[in-house]
Amino acid sequence: GGTACVVTGQPFDTAKVKMQTFPNMYKGLVDCFVKTYKQVGLRGFYKGTTPALVANIAENSVLFMCYGFCQQIVRRIVGIDRKTKLSDLQNAAAGSFASAFATLVLCPTELVKCRLQAMHEMQLSGKITKGHNTVWSVVKGVIQKDGPLGFYRGLSSTLLREVPGYFFFFGGYELSRTFFASGRSKDELGPIPLLLSGGFGGSCLWIAVYPVDCIKSRIQVLSMAGKQAGFMGTFVTVVRTEGVLALYSGLTPTMIRAFVANGALFLAYEYSRKLMMKQIDSY
Repeated sequence: GGTACVVTGQPFDTAKVKMQTFPNMYKGLVDCFVKTYKQVGLRGFYKGTTPALVANIAENSVLFMCYGFCQQIVRRIVGIDRKTKLSDLQNAAAGSFASAFATLVLCPTELVKCRLQAMHEMQLSGKITKGHNTVWSVVKGVIQKDGPLGFYRGLSSTLLREVPGYFFFFGGYELSRTFFASGRSKDELGPIPLLLSGGFGGSCLWIAVYPVDCIKSRIQVLSMAGKQAGFMGTFVTVVRTEGVLALYSGLTPTMIRAFVANGALFLAYEYSRKLMMKQIDSY
């Protein structure tokens, strides 16, 4: 599921991070795509793909594993049998709980990904003199400068994004599946309803938490150039100096990516899960 998400959405994610961190450099999505292609070429859209793959595979593996456990916790809290189907709201709460665990594996890999994606802009703006163009050089730079804890720059903003965001993510997905199922079992849904439901869930997530993600990207990227203020300090500075709309820089590529990539994520997840369950049952 994580692999499908990255393969379909990486160019839009790259544009998102560039526009969030350096909104004054780009007039919009098309301008960002054109300038990136002229300056770096096609490979510029896939900067940070390796850590993005690691991040998404790790995050979604932990997320969906913990989602199952958290569903059982929700059942215990509300006092229902372990085989009883949860409501859409209860599934949303389970997804929100699960995201807190996924954040711990996501934050370090996403920091490396964001820095690679915005390396060219950091050099252009004069914030750094020489960029680290490989995953290993970025990892080595973080360890040398800040130590292992440096990978958790932006952890609080990542948690602020993930926990409420995944409530809307799983809530939107389950609500959409309920709509398409219209009385039937959700497990009987075909690929198109699953794609649309995943896309709807992803859109709900990003609409709800986009300003928080914008602050997270800035903290993780700009901390390359030196000490960066925390979440509230960065938030206040952005609003005061650039206005509220700066918090929504890069929203267009994010929403395109959210629908396409999360549709692919849930489609791959549901079908791979069914395939694995069949194999387990055959034993």
